[in-house]
Amino acid sequence: MTLNDFKHQQQGRIDRLETSHHGIALTRRLAAMGLVPDKIVTLIRKAPWGGPLHVRVGSTTEIALRRAEADCIRVVPL
Repeated sequence: MTLNDFKHQQQGRIDRLETSHHGIALTRRLAAMGLVPDKIVTLIRKAPWGGPLHVRVGSTTEIALRRAEADCIRVVPL
């Protein structure tokens, strides 16, 4: 399951990042935002018409993420 598949207020643990076809730059960018394996994430909301996702990383950090990037983040629902 990817982060893009999550429903409103669903929580999960990041299992892995599948960014091999995007390159190391995307992996580093996601890591800089705190999106690393074993981190807990919560989907706050999805913008309509394919817009970005509003995600809480850990307990305090909130970010906006493109849906294409969210498809690279494999998560295990809690």
